[in-house]
Amino acid sequence: MSIRVRLLLSYIAMLVVPIFFFIVAVFFIVLAFLGDIKSAKDFYQIDFGNDESFSRVVAGDQQILTELVGIAKYAPQTFADQQFLRDRDQELNAIKSGLIIRSGNEITYVSPALNSPELLAQLPGYGSGSMKHKNDDLILNQDSYTYQQRDVLVNGKEQVSVFVLKNSGHFQQLAHRFFPLIFIALLVALALTNGLLTYWVSRSILRPLGALKQATEQIKEGNLSFKLVPQTKDEIGALSVAFEEMRGKLKESIELQLQYEENRKELISNISHDLKTPITAIKGYVEGIKDGVANTPEKLDKYLTIIDSKATAMDQLIEELFLFSKLDLKRLPFTFEQVDINEYLQDCTEELQLELEKRGIAATFQPSVKSPLLCTVDRDKLKRVITNIVGNSVKYMDREHGRITLAVQEEKDMVQVQIGDDGPGISAEALPFIFERFYRADQSRNTSTGGSGLGLAIAKQIIEEHGGRIWAESGSNRGTRISFTLRKTEG
Repeated sequence: MSIRVRLLLSYIAMLVVPIFFFIVAVFFIVLAFLGDIKSAKDFYQIDFGNDESFSRVVAGDQQILTELVGIAKYAPQTFADQQFLRDRDQELNAIKSGLIIRSGNEITYVSPALNSPELLAQLPGYGSGSMKHKNDDLILNQDSYTYQQRDVLVNGKEQVSVFVLKNSGHFQQLAHRFFPLIFIALLVALALTNGLLTYWVSRSILRPLGALKQATEQIKEGNLSFKLVPQTKDEIGALSVAFEEMRGKLKESIELQLQYEENRKELISNISHDLKTPITAIKGYVEGIKDGVANTPEKLDKYLTIIDSKATAMDQLIEELFLFSKLDLKRLPFTFEQVDINEYLQDCTEELQLELEKRGIAATFQPSVKSPLLCTVDRDKLKRVITNIVGNSVKYMDREHGRITLAVQEEKDMVQVQIGDDGPGISAEALPFIFERFYRADQSRNTSTGGSGLGLAIAKQIIEEHGGRIWAESGSNRGTRISFTLRKTEG
């Protein structure tokens, strides 16, 4: 549930729940005064007389008033009977009410408790209460009376006003004791509802915020090796998910940065080693020439040939290092075009064959069944991959007549190119590292086999730029097969 919905529901509950509890509380309190809960009624000790209920007090005077008006209209003799009026007055007195009848300007009947000139003088004139309920109060001895007035013509000519007065002091007493309890019930309902809802909403928000705060403090202290588990499925939960993703990315970034730094140090060390060896050799042969060690034309020619070979190796190392650096920084442009990979590899094999025959190595190509088989490649960069792989096989070939085979296999949406040899193979321990820069399987870093140690690392970078992958399969004394994939395109 989102925070927005949760807050909206809590606001609605803060209005609805207190009203509900308030209504329930009022219901039970009113029942107490209606006489259904005797203990509560006894607690307030309000006497309504002759066990009359509160409902009789409220509605009885209206019934008697209606009865008197009807009798005045249709039975004037009965209405003039004083005993009849006293009987009605007693009924009214039982419900804390009184009766006054005025004919013209003369009071013909008045309840004993209301027989006061001060009160009678306050009665409104004829015509003020015809079919109306009067809400004005009359005052007698500081007591307040509410009254109802009905005006009626008796015998078609006599103007008679019938008044029913009720002492509101009982209701004021009721209000003074009844409404404080209602007010307290309302306050309790509000306090409980708001307190519980505030606790629920704040707890559901503050707990995940507290977890986020602890996570930020751990990151501030440099600890990224923890996991933030979202506790809710709301906006804060989404924030926690984003925070956890950020922590993971930050950890990966720092680890990658540390790895880059380690690789940089290793690269500098490797470059220094691979450059220092030929420079030392060149320096030694130059000193030999200067000292006259090469005292014959044959020796001098040999020394110069070695110096040229070392300088060429240094130049190749620098060139491959520069190429690898541009690949690593994604600064080497690629020119992709659609080619038939069968035809392309056939041409590469024929070019390599001329050079390999001088070393006694045979090169063959096994095309795929489907032809043409189209791929989008950079011709020059892909040729560099094949040259580097084949060159690596040639360097480590340990037999007089070796064999290198190029093959193509069609997959679902990729093309797999395989380059295999029958050389000494690579041990299982060294196989996972052969595509790392400056890695040599013998770990001695000697230059007897030549090469910079960057060839397969460059091949991996180029294949990845083509959207493929590269891997090796080998074992000691059973040859090596390096495979890579290229994306297939439809012609």
